[in-house]
Amino acid sequence: MSLRYGARSIRPRRNLYAPACFNPSQAPSIARSWQRWSSVAESPASERVLFPGALKSKFTNDLAFIRPAELEAIPTYRVMNQDGVVIDETRDLGTTDEEALTLYRKMICLSVMDLIMFEAQRQGRLSFYMVSTGEEGITIGSSSALDPSDVVFAQYREAGVLMERGFTLDQFMNQFFSNCKDFGKGRNMPVHFGSRELNVHTISSTLATQIPHSSGAAYALKMQAKLNPDLPGRIACCYFGEGAASEGDFHGALNIAATRACPVIFLCRNNGFAISTPTSDQYRGDGVASRGAGYGIDTIRVDGNDIFAVRQAIKEARREALADGGKPILVEAMAYRIGHHSTSDDSFAYRQKVEVEDWKRRDNPITRLRKWLEGRGLWDEAKEKELRSKVRKEILVAFDKAEKEKKPALKHAFSDVWENFTEEQKSQMEELRSVLERYPEEYDIEQYEGGLDSLKEDLKQ
Repeated sequence: MSLRYGARSIRPRRNLYAPACFNPSQAPSIARSWQRWSSVAESPASERVLFPGALKSKFTNDLAFIRPAELEAIPTYRVMNQDGVVIDETRDLGTTDEEALTLYRKMICLSVMDLIMFEAQRQGRLSFYMVSTGEEGITIGSSSALDPSDVVFAQYREAGVLMERGFTLDQFMNQFFSNCKDFGKGRNMPVHFGSRELNVHTISSTLATQIPHSSGAAYALKMQAKLNPDLPGRIACCYFGEGAASEGDFHGALNIAATRACPVIFLCRNNGFAISTPTSDQYRGDGVASRGAGYGIDTIRVDGNDIFAVRQAIKEARREALADGGKPILVEAMAYRIGHHSTSDDSFAYRQKVEVEDWKRRDNPITRLRKWLEGRGLWDEAKEKELRSKVRKEILVAFDKAEKEKKPALKHAFSDVWENFTEEQKSQMEELRSVLERYPEEYDIEQYEGGLDSLKEDLKQ
C-alpha cells in the first residue's frame, strides 16, 4: 500500500479554544466561561483550588474519608403528628377548613374505589389493578399544590393525582375496562391513565422512563417561558417510586435537569418496597433524598402521611423551581405501602401481615387527616358513614355503566400509527376482515363498537 493511502499526514491545528491573539493588550475583554475554572488559584497560600470538577473545595492536610454511616440522616419534614395534632400552632397550614374537607373527601373516594376495583379484579371482571392505600396523602396532597397548567408525568400509583385534577369516575371506569370511551382506545393496561385536557402524560408500564421525559418537558417549558415571558410560569412534576430511582433513567434525568436548570419537581414515593424488594436490598445510602445533593439539586424529605406537610413542601418546591430562570427540586415523600404491589402480587410472601396491619392501624394519611378534622369539630362518625355510602354508590353506578359499554372499534388496532393508513396496513385490515367474515362463530365481533363496519369504512378511504 502506498503511503498516500496507508498513512495520514498529521498537520498542526490551531487550538480551537485558545484566543486568536496572544498579545495581552489585544486580548478579548470578556473571558470565555471555561476560562473561569481553567487554572489553579493564583496565590500559593490560597485555601482553595478552583478545580473544574470540584468548585469551592478547600485544601486539607487531614486524610479522612466521608463515612455516610456516621452522618446524621436527612430529617423528615412534618406539620402534624400521628394524632392529627399540629406541632407548631403558630404556623400557617396554608389550607383552609373547606380545602381540608375537599381533600379528605377525595382521599376517601380514592380509597373506596381501590377496594371496589380490587374486588372486581379478584372476581375476574377486571384484568389488573393497583391500589394506592397508604399513599393517598402524597398523590392528592401534592397535586393540590400544583397549578393545573403544570405538566404531570406519573408512574402507576398516581390515580389520586388525576382524581384531584378532575378526572371523573366515568373516565376512570372507562379506562379500567378499556371500552370504547377509553381515552387510550383500549390499548393500555388498567391504571395507565392519561389526559391531554388535564396535562397528564399517559402512564407507561416501563419503569422510570417518565423521569427523563419530565426533564425534557421541563426544559421545553423553560424555553417557552423565555420566548413568552408574559405567560405564567409552568413546571413539570414527575412521580416515581424508590424502586424506579434504582434505574439508570433516574440518574440521567436528574443530571440533565441539574445541568440545564430545568423547572421540574422529582417526587419520589418511598413506600418501603419495590414490588417485593425492601429498601434494605435497594440501597445503602440515606434513602433517595441523599442523591439529590450529589447532583446539586435542592432536596427535601417529607412525611407522606401528613398531607399538610406534603402540600407545603410542594408549594415551596414549585416556587423554587420557577425562581431565577428555573431549577429542579427533589422531594422524597416517606410512606408505607399498605396494599399489595398490584393484583399480581402477594405481599405477605415477603413481609409479615402483622406489620402491615400495625401500619394500617397506627398511622396512615386518611386517619391522620380525619383526626385533625375531628379535633376542629368538622367531622364525625355520622358524616364518615354518609360519605362512604354516597361515594360507593357513585362508583358502582360508573362501574356498571362502563362495564356495559362496547370495546373500542377494531380499526383502532391499526390507527394512530401513521397520519394515514398505509397500503401495508390496509392489506392487514383486509386480511383481518376476511378471517372474521369466514369464521363468525369463532369471533364475537358484536362486542366491538361498529363491528366489521369500522374496518370496511376505513378500507374504502
